[in-house]
Amino acid sequence: MTQSEPTNVSIRRAGASDADRVRTLTRSSYAKWIAVIGREPLPMVAAYERAVRDHIVDLMFVGTELAGLVETVNEGDHLLIESVAIGPAFQRKGYGGLLVAHAEQVARSLQLTELRLYTNAQFIGNVDFYRRHGFAVDREEPFKGGITVYMSKRVGLA
Repeated sequence: MTQSEPTNVSIRRAGASDADRVRTLTRSSYAKWIAVIGREPLPMVAAYERAVRDHIVDLMFVGTELAGLVETVNEGDHLLIESVAIGPAFQRKGYGGLLVAHAEQVARSLQLTELRLYTNAQFIGNVDFYRRHGFAVDREEPFKGGITVYMSKRVGLA
């Protein structure tokens, strides 16, 4: 986080009527990676209507403006972070860390003790971000000409 905690932040669960907002925010958040990997990252081509119906998608607002979201999936023995998306105007201001902390709270509320995620190895800033937030690299695997980095973090239930 920069100098102070972000203020005027609220988080609410997305509903079916939010699918277009989720699409717009996610596409703008991930657009910078197209030039890095030569294709649209997977979150840019997701089925957003299905995501808001079948996954846990929480929207973060700064004031009344949608600033970010975290999409998670209850996998039974862990909570998978499918996507953390921060609008370009809100990036590098601490909001991603707030959403990761929120995902930890969601895991605890579901009595799950582990968070997992995966990201592209070429998204070096993302890998570093997750390491700074307590995630460790579990393994790396080839994917579409690149490398997928699988990471996890233990979460206490206390």
